[in-house]
Amino acid sequence: MTQDEKNMGIIVQVASFSGYLVPFGSILGPLIVWLMKRDEFPFVDSCGRNCLNFKISLFIYVSISAILMFIGIGFILLALLAIADIVFTVIAAIKASEGKSYQYPLTINFIKPRTEADLV
Repeated sequence: MTQDEKNMGIIVQVASFSGYLVPFGSILGPLIVWLMKRDEFPFVDSCGRNCLNFKISLFIYVSISAILMFIGIGFILLALLAIADIVFTVIAAIKASEGKSYQYPLTINFIKPRTEADLV
């Protein structure tokens, strides 16, 4: 694995922090990088799928927490989700720098991994 491939894997993970500045940036940032580089680098494809699955799952969890704010527990859940987002994304970026694709916890697999049949 080349250093360029590892760097692009890191960029996919770190691009999700744009969500703290731009609405839906946590999904759009990694999506743009993933779509641009997934065919060029298999590692970026793996990192992008894992990151996007986590960010989409997180969006669902945040939406549910926003509804639960009406009964009070949503505030606590939102704080925990924000902390989990930051911690897991930093861990994923560190793993990408080591050339390992990080499997985020609590993730629903919306974008399935490629199979050999998909590559033909």
